[in-house]
Amino acid sequence: MRPRTLDEIVGQGHLLAPGKPLRKALEAGRPYSMILWGPPGCGKTTLARLCAHAGEAEFMAMSAVLGGVAEVRAAVAAAKSNRDLGKRTLLFVDEVHRFNKAQQDAFLPHVEDGTITLIGATTENPSFEVNSALLSRCRVHVLKPVSAEALLAALQRALTDRERGLGARELTAEPAALERLAEVADGDVRRALTLLDIAADQIDDGGEITFDLLRSVVSESFRRFDKGGEAFYDQISALHKTLRSSNPDAALYWFCRMLDGGCDPTYLARRLTRFASEDIGNADPRALAMSIDAWQTYERLGSPEGEVALAQLVLYLAVAPKSNAAYMAHKAARAMVESGGSLPVPLELRNAPTKLMKGLGYGKGYQYDHEADQGIAFDQRGFPEEIGEQVFYQPVERGLEIKIREKLDWIRQRRREALAKR
Repeated sequence: MRPRTLDEIVGQGHLLAPGKPLRKALEAGRPYSMILWGPPGCGKTTLARLCAHAGEAEFMAMSAVLGGVAEVRAAVAAAKSNRDLGKRTLLFVDEVHRFNKAQQDAFLPHVEDGTITLIGATTENPSFEVNSALLSRCRVHVLKPVSAEALLAALQRALTDRERGLGARELTAEPAALERLAEVADGDVRRALTLLDIAADQIDDGGEITFDLLRSVVSESFRRFDKGGEAFYDQISALHKTLRSSNPDAALYWFCRMLDGGCDPTYLARRLTRFASEDIGNADPRALAMSIDAWQTYERLGSPEGEVALAQLVLYLAVAPKSNAAYMAHKAARAMVESGGSLPVPLELRNAPTKLMKGLGYGKGYQYDHEADQGIAFDQRGFPEEIGEQVFYQPVERGLEIKIREKLDWIRQRRREALAKR
């Protein structure tokens, strides 16, 4: 059922609808080098084949998983022979992101001089996985998961097509059954057609594919989740951002999506613990302790029981008051340390374990705060003299930090007044 024309491709209307630049280029017979970035089963290989057909070019395909520099050289040699005969060559490289830099660089001169038109397919973000030299010589087109509506059209066509599909078997299907297949396929045309084929094998010619029949075909859904890939980072980003915006329901949804896709729960525990410190901090210090408790609970119970503790943590973090004041204070302090050089510790703050050190003034003038009025020696410096007193930590007006801010404002004011009198 591979599409033979642009009109037979389901989905990708943002690229292939009438009047779109890519479609116009193909209709004019001018395919160009490009990177096709999209999830599995969205039509990358099919589109590459149609590009070759549109340009009346020989279609050559190779997989970056199995190929290497030798295979690239062989393909280039064949393309040069085609060029000498006045024929164009389109080289399709599946999973181009798996080539290393040297292998990707091997294409550059031949793309530049027109020996080959290169189309690379990748499920990974080409900004990270394809080197900049090659990327600059190709246009990047983003292919989207195929919508359920478009998948339904592909399934109906496969049922009725007598030449390439199941039409000769005169099968029918309940609308609910096809809708379920489209849902389970999760944007992947290849998966949808494979599941339809499996279901058709369960019945005789002239039979009906029912919703009940699909129970034996589809045991579970297949949500997209490429561990370590683009969808992975998109989903962890969604989890962080919905936690930060205090949306417990959405945060729990993304947490469950990641577990459902096979994410290691200990990875989620680690990210949630970081969130407790970075985005909640002293607005609710209990969040960090609860994160460690939930993490340890999971380690003791394992899956699936321990996942409930992590889900409980997700909900708590979402509704907790938020503050990034500790994170920003740490960032500001590090920046000053990195730019300030090795400034000496004030003498009164230095350790003086020997007579020599005491003789040099180490520790002289230090005030033991527990013996000071109100337990704080306000006129005692805390920073190197060269930079003076600094303020990194700015508590927000949320949660416990409301009280912390009130106390810090009072302490800092008293310290400024006391140091001004020294």
